[in-house]
Amino acid sequence: MSAAEETPRGGTLAAREPRIRDEHGRRISMWELALRYSLLLAVLALTVGPFLWQLSTSLKGPHENIFSSPPSFLPSDPTLHNYQRVSETIPVWDYALNSLTVATANVVTNCVGSALAGYALARLRYTGRRAATLVFVLAMLVPAESIIIAQFTAMRDLGLNNTLVGVLLPACVAAMNVLLMRNAFLNVPYEIEEAAFVDGANVWQRFLRIALPSVKGTLAVVAIFAFMGAWDDFLWPLIVLSDPSKFTLTIGLNYLHGTFANDERLVAAGTMIAVAPLMAVFALLQRSFFRGVGEGAVKG
Repeated sequence: MSAAEETPRGGTLAAREPRIRDEHGRRISMWELALRYSLLLAVLALTVGPFLWQLSTSLKGPHENIFSSPPSFLPSDPTLHNYQRVSETIPVWDYALNSLTVATANVVTNCVGSALAGYALARLRYTGRRAATLVFVLAMLVPAESIIIAQFTAMRDLGLNNTLVGVLLPACVAAMNVLLMRNAFLNVPYEIEEAAFVDGANVWQRFLRIALPSVKGTLAVVAIFAFMGAWDDFLWPLIVLSDPSKFTLTIGLNYLHGTFANDERLVAAGTMIAVAPLMAVFALLQRSFFRGVGEGAVKG
């Protein structure tokens, strides 16, 4: 029987052969598929592996050797005592509240400011619009470390040193977020707004009722980026804050390294406390995040 000979059910052997196709419909071989999954597993190990190791270390008891050879990944006697010790060593929940305050305010200011600026760059017609867009692009190219002294001087002159407002202000509207919102608004069909304009809608009504609901995914991307940037920031809060009662979580956890430099369990527990809110935010917004990544990826 040939490869193309019909089977009793009317099909052919060639049609019954397994066909593996990629997302573009192109046929791929088994070895290429295996290579792809091998690379994915390698990337997964590099990205998720350190997190899982820190989680494992934070659950190990004081009598368990964390530097054994070969290393033991699973704790033999899991315990949450290290997390209790973190709260007893530093006021971790006060630091977390300060970080949450700054991060929440950063999300609000970035979502509102970048949405307004992005809509103005994408839809409004005025002199200097291209130049304004270029300014935001160039702002992304300036290293934050090169202007940090100027930022500190500005905060000092404004009387905002050693305040949470001083921590928030420099990053309250990020240039990258503005450009993300601009591209998202550019992908909204302009004919819809033209129809609303003919019906008598003003610019604020078109922005709030038509444009903004169409870019909810990109707003979620901006919210996640803003929250992560404010929550993880270490250098700027370290420079602008001097009162321990106003420290953010990243600065407060640094005391665990200095006071208990040999106790990696305590440091790992503090790291898990710092990572947990980021995971919660991403879990809540992940659907909107992946939808929003593509909203601003077509037009430039």
